[in-house]
Parts: sequence; C-alpha cells; structure tokens
Amino acid sequence: MLQATKMTILMILISGLVSAQIPEKIKNIFPAGTIMHNNLAYAGDTLKRHKLDIYLPEKIKGNVPVVIWIHGGAWMQNDKFADMGYMKNTVRSFVEQGYAFASIDYRYSTDAVFPAQILDCNQAIGWLYANAEKYHIDKNKIAIIGFSAGGHLASLVGLSNNNHVKQFSPGGKNIPFKIKAVIDFYGPANFIALIPKVEINEPTDPLTLLLGATPLERPDLATIASPTTYVDTNDPPFLIFHGEKDESVPYTQSILLNAYLRRAKVKSDITIVSNAPHYGEMFDVESNRKKISDFLKASFK
Repeated sequence: MLQATKMTILMILISGLVSAQIPEKIKNIFPAGTIMHNNLAYAGDTLKRHKLDIYLPEKIKGNVPVVIWIHGGAWMQNDKFADMGYMKNTVRSFVEQGYAFASIDYRYSTDAVFPAQILDCNQAIGWLYANAEKYHIDKNKIAIIGFSAGGHLASLVGLSNNNHVKQFSPGGKNIPFKIKAVIDFYGPANFIALIPKVEINEPTDPLTLLLGATPLERPDLATIASPTTYVDTNDPPFLIFHGEKDESVPYTQSILLNAYLRRAKVKSDITIVSNAPHYGEMFDVESNRKKISDFLKASFK
C-alpha cells in the first residue's frame, strides 16, 4: 500500500512538467503578436505565489471573454506555466479564437493549508474582475480551466461561487464575479470518496498535506474542500475530461462529479479518454479542442 501511494504522489507531482520556466520559454506556444502582461501582483503583497499572467490577442478591440488557467501539481508543485507544455495547441487556440487568457499562481499546501489555495484563486479572479477594463477583459464572461489539483480548484471555484462561503473569499466578503463555464481536467471532486487511495499513516500524502490532516481525521474539512459539496441548480456548465488509465485520480471522481451535476440539472459533459494516464498530450487532440471551443462559444453567448 505504501509503495502504491508513493507512486500516486509521484504521478501527481509530475503532472504538468513545464514548471518553473520563464515566459520567454513559452512564447512559442502563443500566436505571433500575442500581448503579454507577466507577473502581475493580485493580492497587494510581494509573495511570489500571488502573481498572474495575462495574454491578449494581437490588435485586440474592445473587451473579450477570458479563460483562466489553474495549474496542477498536487497543490504543492509547479507554477502558472505548468500543464501548458503538453496542452500547447489548446492554449494557443484560446488566443486564436479571440479570448483573453490568464494563468494564476497560488500558495502551496506546504506553505499554507486549505483553504489558502481557493482563497488565492478567488482573489486572483477578483483582481481580474476589478481590472477588467484595463486589460480588455469582459468581466461578465469568465471561464476557468484546471488540471489535476487545478481541476479541483477550478471546480471548487465554479461550484462554490454562488454559495457565499466566507472562508473561501478574502476578508469573508461576497465574491463579485460570476463564472460562466468550468473546464475540469481530471480533478479530484470528492475527498471522502478518495479515502481508499489515501495512505492513512503517510504524512506526505498530497491530500493530507492540503488539509493538514487525513480525511478520516477531518471528514468535516474533507467535505468542505470537496467540489461536490456545493453542487446546485445555479451552477455554471461543466466540461470534464479524465483519463481511463489515470493512476493518480480515479476517473470515477469525474464520473461522480458529472452525476452530481446532472442530478442538479446543471449542463455537464464528460469525456473519458481511452487509455490515457493522469496527464499528457493525449488530452491535447483536435476532438477535445473542438469540444472546448463549442462549449465556450455556447457558454459565452
């Protein structure tokens, strides 16, 4: 069991290996002429993890919808460039379709336990909302996309957005923005259902580090941190992708989330990618990109 858990941790840690790279090294991902605003501080402090980047189409006119990227890495690894390396065509397509694209950093679980990560995501999106006019963003057309741990955070942001959870927002204030669409790539959705995969006596398990305790020790906190807790009829539409051979996050997590959403009559579509692992170029294919493109067009109407 311990060996299996260590392998699970390793797989999650290497999700989105394009971490710690400077913007110069990812410029070739974006179309020529893309306007870049890098390392914008969104929390009014100097923390490295409280920065975001904005990428805008060349010759942008007026305000355009924004797609916000939340990276993976077990809540304790990688940065705002992660996952882009194996999703290059998907990233490029957002700007080519005329959308603004923003990528955010958030505090690691090794620096601050939950709910620090969701607080940071909400604060970053709130900053984009407040500064939308300056960066040609239509603040009423916000979509979020996340991978693995970032998929969890994207789902949690989208689903808790209308629940006014005080501990999820800076200063406990109501969050002003609304999420129009959520794209979730293999994110954990229900931490209680993950209990069989968590090594009870392993203090370095990613979920234990995130919560500051195992789900069995703090089932209340595990429930608060689970996206499925906040599903209701007022939630935004979801597009979900998961690998059939995912060794880190069972694809049943996405099946469960989709079932919750359908039960609440929230528009949701799920794709289980045949033979795909936890991450990789198998997700960056034309068929998936078309689903994403159609989903965003419908959501931004």
